[in-house]
Amino acid sequence: MENGLTNPGNLAIGQTIVIVQPETLYTVQAGDTLESIAKQHDTTTMELLRNNPYLSDRKYLYNGETIVISYQTNRTRSITTIGYTFSYIDRPILIKTLPFLTYLTIFNYRVTNEGEIIFIADDTELIDLAKTYGVAPMMFVSTLSDGGIVNPEVTNTFLNNPSVQDHFIENALQIMKTKGFCGINIYLERINYENLNSFAEYLRRASERFHSEGYKILITVTPIANIEAPDVSFEKIDYGKLTESVDGIIFSSYDWALSYSYPNSIFPVNVLRELLDYAVSIIPPEKIIFGITTLGYDWVLPYVPGVTEAAAISDSRAIEIAADNGITIQFNEEAQSPYFFYTENGSLHLVWFKDARSFDSRAGLVEEYDLQGVSIWTIMRFSTQMWFIINTRYYIERLPGINCQSCVLN
Repeated sequence: MENGLTNPGNLAIGQTIVIVQPETLYTVQAGDTLESIAKQHDTTTMELLRNNPYLSDRKYLYNGETIVISYQTNRTRSITTIGYTFSYIDRPILIKTLPFLTYLTIFNYRVTNEGEIIFIADDTELIDLAKTYGVAPMMFVSTLSDGGIVNPEVTNTFLNNPSVQDHFIENALQIMKTKGFCGINIYLERINYENLNSFAEYLRRASERFHSEGYKILITVTPIANIEAPDVSFEKIDYGKLTESVDGIIFSSYDWALSYSYPNSIFPVNVLRELLDYAVSIIPPEKIIFGITTLGYDWVLPYVPGVTEAAAISDSRAIEIAADNGITIQFNEEAQSPYFFYTENGSLHLVWFKDARSFDSRAGLVEEYDLQGVSIWTIMRFSTQMWFIINTRYYIERLPGINCQSCVLN
C-alpha cells in the first residue's frame, strides 16, 4: 500500500520499491474511531491518515484490520508543503492529499490589464474542505491560462501602473475576506534584470497591505531557463530583492516541463542544486520553497527543437509502459531521475519520469539546505510513493488558528 503499486503482478526491471518498517501497529476493535485511536496513542487523526492514506477512501474502520500508528523514522523537523490544484480535482484525491499539506494553492484566478480579477470556477467547496483538514487555502493569481500561457501585455501594464496594482490589491483582499482564504500566492511572470526593481516595489506595497489585514503572501517564480539544449541552465537574477517583504518564495518549474523542451529530466537535481546554491546566497533559506513536478514525459525521437512535442504521462503510466514492453528502467545519477527507451509502431520513444529515488533525493535537499519546504505541481493525481517518502522524512507544518469561520492568522 505504501508504494501505490498499479502493477504488482508485472513489476518492471529497475522499478523502485520503498520499504519502511512500522514502529507501532494497532488492530482495530469494535467501536473504534480514528479519533479514539489517535487519543489512545497520543497522536492526531491527520497523522493516522498520513500513515494509512487508503483510509481516506472509506467511511468506516473494519474490526480486526491493522493500521500503522507510526513508522521507524528519524524525523527531526517540520517542513511546509504546498499542493497546487485546479478547481476540478477529483474530491477523493483531494481528501487523500490534504493530510499531507500545509497550504492548498488553488489555481483559479487571473488578473487583467485593469487590475480586475477573473475567477474560473467556484472553489468554495475546496476552501471549506481544506480548512476542515487544517490546511491553509491560498488564492493563486497569475496571467496564466489553463494551458500555462503567459500574457506579457498584462504583466507590463501591471508593473508600470501603480493605480492598477492598488486596484488589484484591494480586489484580492475582498476575495480573500469573502471566500475565507488564508493568503495569496502570486505568480511573477517573465522576471528579468530590467523589471526586477519594479516587481520588488510592487511586492513591498502588496505585502504591507496584505500583512496589515493578517494575510500571508507567497510568490511563485520560474527561473528563466534554457530548455532547448541537453544541459539545462538558468539566469542568476537577484531574487533576494523580491523576498524582502514576502513570507516565502517558491521556485517552480512550469517552463521546464514544457512539452516542446529538450528530452531531459524535469527539474534535474544537479540543476536544482545549482539554483539552490545561488538562492541561499541571496535569500534566507527559511523563505525558500522549491517545486517538485509529478509528471513524466514521453518523446518520439528524433527530437526536433520547436517541433517535437512530448506527451505528459503519470509516473505510474511510465512504469506500466516499461513493464508491458519488457524494458529495463535506467537511472541518471546526476539528474536523479529514471528514464528508458522503447519502440512503438516503428518509432523510438524516450521517457523521463520520477520514482522513489527521485523524490527522496529532492526531499533530502530541504534538510541539506535548511529550506522552508516543497511545493508540488500538481496534486491532481495522488503520488503514493512521493507522499510516503515526505511523510517518513519530515513532520508536516500546520498553521495555527485555521478554522471554518476565518483564516486570518491570530
